[in-house]
Parts: sequence; structure tokens; C-alpha cells
Amino acid sequence: MGKSFKSGFVTLIGRPNVGKSTLMNHLIGQKIAITSEKPQTTRNRIQTVYTDERGQIIFLDTPGIHKAKNRLGEYMVSVAEHTLKEVDVILWLVEPGTYIGAGEQHIAKILGRVKTPVILVINKIDTVKKEEILKTMDAYKDVCRFQEIIPVSALRKTNTDTLIHSIFQYLPEGPKYYDEDTVTDQPMRQIAAELIREKALRLMSDEIPHGIAVLIERMTERENGMFDIEATIVCERESHKGMIIGKGGQMLKKIGTAARIEIENLMDAKVNLKLWVKVRKEWRDSELYMKNYGYNMKDI
Repeated sequence: MGKSFKSGFVTLIGRPNVGKSTLMNHLIGQKIAITSEKPQTTRNRIQTVYTDERGQIIFLDTPGIHKAKNRLGEYMVSVAEHTLKEVDVILWLVEPGTYIGAGEQHIAKILGRVKTPVILVINKIDTVKKEEILKTMDAYKDVCRFQEIIPVSALRKTNTDTLIHSIFQYLPEGPKYYDEDTVTDQPMRQIAAELIREKALRLMSDEIPHGIAVLIERMTERENGMFDIEATIVCERESHKGMIIGKGGQMLKKIGTAARIEIENLMDAKVNLKLWVKVRKEWRDSELYMKNYGYNMKDI
């Protein structure tokens, strides 16, 4: 008899900016989800795939659970909470610390209603001393029914092999859902849009990024293998439009150059990227605009 092949779905949840996307990118060995130091970077559920001889793990990276301030925020929280009903294992990511705030208590309350195995992942352990990690483990151990508590550093890949091993312990035997070369089910158009948004998040001031969306208007491949991509950055105010474009178009050029390099690396092809900027006032509270930009409540 050969070894059993395990497969299943694993969601990563937690408050904004605890490192869910960074951890998922490192676990699958490729950057798919965008990351930044700003909270609420992930807006949609992003599905990625890890495959080895033991089996296949399909990771679902979700938006951070937070108090929603607009329809987009409500959509993001709904996406995160909805995935808990669809998976075989839940990874709850927290940062080191003994204070368990309202955000974590809210997540613990949600997890108290599910029967899915929960692994507590204490991320960013590279930022604290070992005693702090032990204190964090002690503070959280009775907050929820955890199958395991695993300290990791997503950034330095510390204990990530241990985490993968633990996940496989709780997955059922199952089929290979994707071929071995697949790392995500996200369309390239969506990944390109997210990479453009990431560069805006990293290069712009705190005021602007949460009010932007990116729409890929056109994506075509030439006979020589080069891709032409035309994209629009949507913002909520005229003043923001000016900041995104920058003096003499310099900021828009910086965003475009940084995004083009990453898209080329991911696609392994040359890319001709053109960016425009449009204003759509209060689009985050408009179901029509949200749907147009890929955030559809009915899809949840």
C-alpha cells in the first residue's frame, strides 16, 4: 500500500496586519498575495496551493477581521467570516503579546461557534525575546479550543515547516484538486491589479491607499510574447488624483515602474504597462462600483 494522499482547505484569519499574506506567500514559496505595512491590504479571498508528496493544501488568505466603516469593510469582514464554514483547518494569526484586545476577543467568539480544528499561529517571533513568546502562549492557551499553538516568523521562515507538518495532521485523505505546478487559482488580471495596488499602498501616504481600487481595462499578448496591460487606478477625491499622479506624473510613473517589474517577474515575460487615474466619489459605499471593481457581496 502506498502512502495516503491528504488534501483540504485551510484559511488564515486574524486582525489586519498580523502577516497573513506574508505567511501564505512564504508557505507556497511564491508571492501571490500583496503585502504592506498598512492594515486591510487584502480585500478579497485569495486561494493558493501547496503540494508535496504528503498531499495538497489549498490556502485561503482572507481580509483582516475589523470593525467595518463602509460597505467595502462589511464585504471584507463577510468574506473572512464566511470562509470559516468551508475549510478543514483554521489558522488564527496573532502577534506576540499578552494583551488580548477587543479584536482578538471578537475572533475568539466567532471561533467558539465552529467545530473546525484551530491552530493558533503566533507570528513575528523574530521581533521579541523567547520569554515573550512563552508568555503569549500562556495568555492565549485558554482563549479558544486550540489543536496546537505554533510560534513562527513568516518573514524569516522560522517554524514554517513545523506548521505545514501540523496542518497535514488535521487534513482528511482526499484528491489532488490542482496539478503540481499550480500555485493559485487567481486570474493573472486580478494578480496584476493587486500588484499595482500594492505599489500604490507602499509609495503613497496613509491618507490615500484605502480609497483606491485598480481595474485592468485591457490585457493582451503580442506575437513576440510581450504583454500590453492598461489599468485604471480609481480614487475617491480629486485631491487624491493629483497626489497619485504626482508632480509631472512622477508618482504614477514610480507606481507603474515598480508594478511592471513585479508583474514581469511573475509572468516571466516583458510587460508594457499603462496607468490612468479616475475619481469615483465614495465608491466604497456603492454596491455598483464595488461590484465593478471585483467586490461583489452576492459572491460570498
